[in-house]
Amino acid sequence: MLKILNVVGARPNFMKIAPILAEIARRSDDISQILVHTGQHYDESMSRRFFGDLGLPPPGINLEVGSGSHAEQTARVMLAFEPVLVEQRPDWVVVVGDVNSTLACALVAAKLGHRVAHVEAGLRSFDRTMPEEINRLLVDQLADLLFTPGADADENLRREGIDPAKIVCVGNVMIDTLRGQMERASASRILEDLSLSPRGFAVVTLHRPSNVDDKTTLDQIMGALGTIAERLPVIFPAHPRTQTRLQEFGFNLSAGIRLLPPLGYLDFLRLWSQSRLVLTDSGGLQEETTALGIPCLTLRENTERPITIKHGTNRLVGRDPKRIVSEAIRALDDDQPHALPPLPPLWDGHAAERIVEALISHSL
Repeated sequence: MLKILNVVGARPNFMKIAPILAEIARRSDDISQILVHTGQHYDESMSRRFFGDLGLPPPGINLEVGSGSHAEQTARVMLAFEPVLVEQRPDWVVVVGDVNSTLACALVAAKLGHRVAHVEAGLRSFDRTMPEEINRLLVDQLADLLFTPGADADENLRREGIDPAKIVCVGNVMIDTLRGQMERASASRILEDLSLSPRGFAVVTLHRPSNVDDKTTLDQIMGALGTIAERLPVIFPAHPRTQTRLQEFGFNLSAGIRLLPPLGYLDFLRLWSQSRLVLTDSGGLQEETTALGIPCLTLRENTERPITIKHGTNRLVGRDPKRIVSEAIRALDDDQPHALPPLPPLWDGHAAERIVEALISHSL
C-alpha cells in the first residue's frame, strides 16, 4: 500500500490540502496517509476552526514549532520533521504552497531520499525580496513531482531546467475547495451579524510585511481605504501581524472601516463572495475572486498568479494610494454586466483527483 505524508503549516495550506486528503481517503484501499501539521501557524483556536470548516481530520502528527524568524522557524521544522520521516518512511512527502514549512519539510525529505511532491509548483512573482519566492524556487528544485495549476507555471519550470517528465499540470486545487464549500458557506450568518447587504460593501485583507511593517506604507494604504470607505463600508478582517502593527503605529481607523478579528474559512468565504470589491495582498484570494467574478485589486507590485490578471477580474495596483483609490472608484462605478472569460483550463474542481492519480502512477 502506498504511504503518503501530507504536510501543512499555515492557513493557506489548509485549503490546498483539504481536497487531496478527501480524495486519498476515498481511495483508502490503495493509499494510507498521515497529516503532519508543523504548527507554523500557531494560533491554535484559528487552526481548529479552519480544520472544522474544511472538514479536515485532526493532524496525525503536530510538530508545534510556533513562531520565529524565517531562519529560526525553518530550522525548527527541519529538526522536528526529520525523526518523523525516519520513523514513518513514507513513499511520498506531499508539500503545498510556499510557506517556510513547505521548504523545510521538502529539504529534509530530499536529503533523506524520500520522494517529494509539490502542489502549486511553478508559481513565480520574479521578486526575490519575497520570502515565499525563495521557498518556491528551492522546493521546485528539490521536488520529484511538480503539480502545477496552469501552463504559465509549466513554462516557468521548463525555463528553470526542470525535467518535463516531473511536471504534471493538474489545475488549481484551491478551486476544488472553493467549489466544494460554497454550499456550506451559504449557511454562514456573517452578513446578518454585521448588518451588511450583498454587494453593499468592500473586503480588505493585508498581511505581507512589505505592506504592514513600514509605517509610511501602511499609513498610505489605510488612507486609501479611508477614502474608499466614504463610498461604502470596508470590512477588514485583520491578520494578527496587521493588528499588531495598527496598534503599534497608533492608527485611528477612518469612519466606515470595520476592523474584525480573523475569520474562519466559511464565514470569510461568505463575506468576500457577497462583496462588491476585494482589496488584498493575498495570493489565493486573487484566484478565488477570479473564479467567482468578484472585482479584486491586488495591493502589490507583482503577482505569482498572472493568470488572474489575464483571465479574471484582478488588477495589480501596487501601493500608491492615488492608484488604489482611482481603481477602486472605477470598479465601483462599473455597474454594467460583463461576460466573464472562461475560467483557466482545469479550474474545474477535480485537481485533487489528478494529483492522487499521478502519485499512484508515478509509484508503479
